[in-house]
Amino acid sequence: MTKPPSRGGSGRSRTGPGGPASGRPPRARTGPRNTARDAAERAAGLVVSSRAAPPRPAFGRDMSDAAPWERDEAPAGKVPAKPKAEKPKADKPTSVRPRTGAAERPVGRPGTRSGAEGRAPARPRRDERPDAGEAPRSRGPADAKVPGPTRRALREATAEALATGVQTLEVTQDEAGMRIDRFLSARFPQLPFTRIQSLVRKGELRVNGKRAKAADRVESGASVRVPPLSLEARPPAPNSPRAEGDLAFLRSLILYEDQDMMVLNKPFGLAVQGGSGTTRHVDGLLEAMRDKDGQKPRLVHRLDKDTAGCLIIAKTRLAAATLAKTFRSRAARKIYWALAAGVPKVRQGRISTYLAKEEIGEADARMRVAKHGDEGASHALTYYAVVDQAGQKLAWLSLKPVTGRTHQLRAHAAHIGHPLVGDPKYFDIENWELPGGLQNRLHLLARRIVIPHPRTAKPIDVTAPLPPHMAQSWNLLGFDAARYDPIVEAPEA
Repeated sequence: MTKPPSRGGSGRSRTGPGGPASGRPPRARTGPRNTARDAAERAAGLVVSSRAAPPRPAFGRDMSDAAPWERDEAPAGKVPAKPKAEKPKADKPTSVRPRTGAAERPVGRPGTRSGAEGRAPARPRRDERPDAGEAPRSRGPADAKVPGPTRRALREATAEALATGVQTLEVTQDEAGMRIDRFLSARFPQLPFTRIQSLVRKGELRVNGKRAKAADRVESGASVRVPPLSLEARPPAPNSPRAEGDLAFLRSLILYEDQDMMVLNKPFGLAVQGGSGTTRHVDGLLEAMRDKDGQKPRLVHRLDKDTAGCLIIAKTRLAAATLAKTFRSRAARKIYWALAAGVPKVRQGRISTYLAKEEIGEADARMRVAKHGDEGASHALTYYAVVDQAGQKLAWLSLKPVTGRTHQLRAHAAHIGHPLVGDPKYFDIENWELPGGLQNRLHLLARRIVIPHPRTAKPIDVTAPLPPHMAQSWNLLGFDAARYDPIVEAPEA
């Protein structure tokens, strides 16, 4: 009586009945294949499972470009190619049969070679050898960890591709939730923001085949169609002399900085974003501040080119989103200083109008006072106070805007008959002469900003000094910058 097979062996002698030396066909065995002989049988390809094997790739199919999980799978019904090795299932009986047409090597005679090629089959690849006692499993996408492209690689690839014609961009998971204009600005830092706004306004930009608005937010996996664009010169490479110079210049402007945000003292004449004929601007200079992960600091709000003072920059995407919500909810408190022509009769007042662009579509068009219901008209509210005056010729105004419309303070000052000194767009007093010693530059400063911190919610209070041309005017007119500012008592809404 044959002894039942044990856990660790076949249960019969190698030379007994049914063994290779007897000449009889081997019997089906149910025990685990853990012996050296079993390993040799598997390597020689002599063991065929009674269970249907997983579908194999069709013969002649080139799998060199297939994903790792596709190499072990093929459509059902295809003729399987010659497998390099195959492991029998441990939970089903198997039979040993010689395979026709394959290189065979008798197990009992290790020194003999037979078959058409006269050599043993190649050793199976590591990814085709499952652990003992386990059924072979197909590798799925979860098993393959393919690193995605970096932000810098995405920007470079899209910039080079867009220069050639219409392209379709795919939104990554990290970009999900971004405004469509910010998405393009992040992908194409060389593209002026005014050009991006023009694309959206004219309907040339499509998201999933539909027209998009600037405030629309993209979702992960969405396709963004962008027309051919002419891009500006590429930003300076990191560690180049130009980049190091830009970085040093930006560092000299910092009034406040932490790991989430910073406040710059934007000088007069430096644009915040690029435009027609504008090659040097804050947004471009921020390229020099990219970190090791390719993250670039982001603009949160804007100032006019000729307006100096506090400009908030977010250093992370989360900070940018939080600060943008703060500005939309009007939780940020801003105070501006200006030098106006003449002295208002009402020393503290409130200016409430509707403003609309004179030329629809122009990013830097002149604003006009409009009526409620006019096309493109938005409500604008400003509080003002006279801090000091030089006779009846000039007045030092402190302004607190509640809303944030384009050219709001300049248009409101002109609306009450006291335009700002040096304003090329809104100064319309005839035969008015600039006092000697004063420079004909816009006298407008974003003096102070108080805003909740994007992470801690604690108030950040930053004050900017007078720019050189305004400091000269204050000295000539005898104004004391340390004088009490009554605008702090003005309402917040």
